[in-house]
Amino acid sequence: MNTNKIQTAAVSRKAVAATLGALAVLAILQPATAAALTVQVASTTETAMTAWRAALLGIIEGVTEYLPISSTGHLLVASDLLGLGTTKADQGAADTYAIAIQFGAILAVAGLFWKRFRDMILGVFGKSAGGRHLLILLIVAFAPAAVLGFLLDDKIKEVLFSSWTIVFAWFVGGLLILGLERAGKIPHRGEPAEPGRDRLLEMTVRQAFIIGLVQCIALWPGTSRSLAAILGALLVGVSMSAAVEFSFLLGFVTLSAASGYSVLKDGGELFTQFGLLDPLIGLVFAFLAAVISIKWLITYLQQHSLAIFGWYRIVIAGITAGLLITGALNA
Repeated sequence: MNTNKIQTAAVSRKAVAATLGALAVLAILQPATAAALTVQVASTTETAMTAWRAALLGIIEGVTEYLPISSTGHLLVASDLLGLGTTKADQGAADTYAIAIQFGAILAVAGLFWKRFRDMILGVFGKSAGGRHLLILLIVAFAPAAVLGFLLDDKIKEVLFSSWTIVFAWFVGGLLILGLERAGKIPHRGEPAEPGRDRLLEMTVRQAFIIGLVQCIALWPGTSRSLAAILGALLVGVSMSAAVEFSFLLGFVTLSAASGYSVLKDGGELFTQFGLLDPLIGLVFAFLAAVISIKWLITYLQQHSLAIFGWYRIVIAGITAGLLITGALNA
């Protein structure tokens, strides 16, 4: 009986830690939203713990997916703090759940950038040269990571999916952002819009292919697909606004493929373990959080640099390392 109480208390402490971390990230973007969610979480903790976990993971996914701070890293750490996927029996289902709720983030991009997708569809039928060019760019950029991810999927999960590898990637990524900015290799802010000019369509196939190669680095958990795409684009001469938008669209393609593949492969485990309602809750919260996150990032980078994300990655790496050393988080 005493053992059960101790285990329950440990899970509660981990849940509180995960909640505070997620709300802290959201508070940076939308303080009012974070305050409302705090009240909602506090009122439902006692009666709907499963739904609360689903909502929390959805918020983490939506907030972090398109920011250069790694959604995979945050979800893996949060899942551990919440006691999800702690055994081999439910690890596969937990991993699939984390990927399945990415559909919420996918839908956010589809809704916010629907004109781009319309143009690409028109381009398929020869009615939009710009749309066809953009579609080709996305296919070229998507291909390298798709091939490598398909070939090494199981090996990556076996070797790299651990808390310490995430800490390492967070820390190195943070140093990289700050180092590149100090060296003048990446811009300190976005450029002003020019009427009639579409910088995204100025990208070349060669640039897209290099971005795709750089995105392969993001197969290491904690690196951030968004960070790889944005830095890769900036380093080959793409403007900040175009780099960020391209990372959103490339994320749509990459996440759609990864989520679809995972659900087809392990969807049975997902619904056996979590049912239908919890993944749906996670998806909805991921969608709402992703919409807020994307809009905020676009606005923020018009006037600021990527430095805040470099510092955030270093800080979160230090916090996570502390949790690992003290045993609050499983290695």
